[in-house]
Amino acid sequence: MDMKKRITLELRNRSPAEIAELVVDNSRSADGEVEGLTDAFTELEFLSMVNVGLSSLAKLPSLPKLRKLELSDNNLSGSLETLSEKCPNLTYLNLSGNKIKELSNVEALQNLKSLQSLDLFNCEITSLEDYRESVFELLPQVTYLDGFDQEDNEAPDSEADDEDEDGEDGAGATGDYDDEDDEEEDEDGSEGGEEDDDDEDDYAEEEEEEDQAGVQGQKRKRDVDDEGEDDDDDDDDD
Repeated sequence: MDMKKRITLELRNRSPAEIAELVVDNSRSADGEVEGLTDAFTELEFLSMVNVGLSSLAKLPSLPKLRKLELSDNNLSGSLETLSEKCPNLTYLNLSGNKIKELSNVEALQNLKSLQSLDLFNCEITSLEDYRESVFELLPQVTYLDGFDQEDNEAPDSEADDEDEDGEDGAGATGDYDDEDDEEEDEDGSEGGEEDDDDEDDYAEEEEEEDQAGVQGQKRKRDVDDEGEDDDDDDDDD
């Protein structure tokens, strides 16, 4: 399916200005250019064009709110200066699996002042001596290159970050907290049950003692009565 038709399908009768995320992976660009995207996508924040046959970004429209751009597995070797002009607020850029060979190819990314994460995995440039040090020096605004910072600390999971922003993680955390509360309540409940059992045992023992006391009281009364009868018998004999 060509890219233009795929974008039309993804719109689902919505206007371009209503779209915040757009994925057209594995569609086809007829001439290696971006097709079907226009300046009307003013609210677009995430765009994924993986494996669409791109060899140029010259026809990329102005996307002022775009923060994340997936361009892996294409045929890009240059024309990256377009990104700073059309997508000035990019924070994440994935160019892995493209034909980027030299540092000069990524030099144009210097003007992406908000760029924090850059992926050049499976590009020829990664085989250059001191590749990582050179890229970090060339692009000081970049924190993570190919998923790791300069101290080899792994980048936080971007999906998790998105969930945090959407509040989904927060909901999960609340759910976990509730589970803990339930467990505590269960424990308290079970302890309470044991205490109730102890109270019942104590109550039963008290009743038993009272019953025994009552029996003893009745026995004493009978003994006293018996003695009284014996006394009466003795009087009769007299």
